[in-house]
Amino acid sequence: METSALGGVRTPATPAPTAPARRADRPDGGTPPDGLPQGGCDLVTVPARQGLEAVDILRRTAAPAVGPVLHDRSCDTLGFLVPPGTADGWDLPGSACTRTSPRGGRTPAEPPVRGTGWLLPPSDPAQVTDPAALRRALGEAARLIEAADSRR
Repeated sequence: METSALGGVRTPATPAPTAPARRADRPDGGTPPDGLPQGGCDLVTVPARQGLEAVDILRRTAAPAVGPVLHDRSCDTLGFLVPPGTADGWDLPGSACTRTSPRGGRTPAEPPVRGTGWLLPPSDPAQVTDPAALRRALGEAARLIEAADSRR
């Protein structure tokens, strides 16, 4: 099975092992210069179609709004930055959640995973996507996609 640069799956039904994202923390203990929360984030990866639907759902319904979202260069998967520790209990079929690594330097404009770009760049250093809201949005997105596909 192939995985994307985000480490996510290319098919919506099968979760894949993912590689940890890389990011840097500031040695002074302040907010990292890239706008990501201090202490790292976990990364939930999903197929792009489901992820785009979930972004729309989160933007319409979630408070606070969706946090930073990555896309792989081939546009096969999206990655949602979520609070650290989310990977410990994440078990949503068709998605994967990995811990990020607090090591590795990078420039502020560069996403925390090589081979990716920002779909939604970080704007608030403390904001990441709430895992419970993301889980609901991904479930709703899967139902919408299934309904649309069954009409074809």
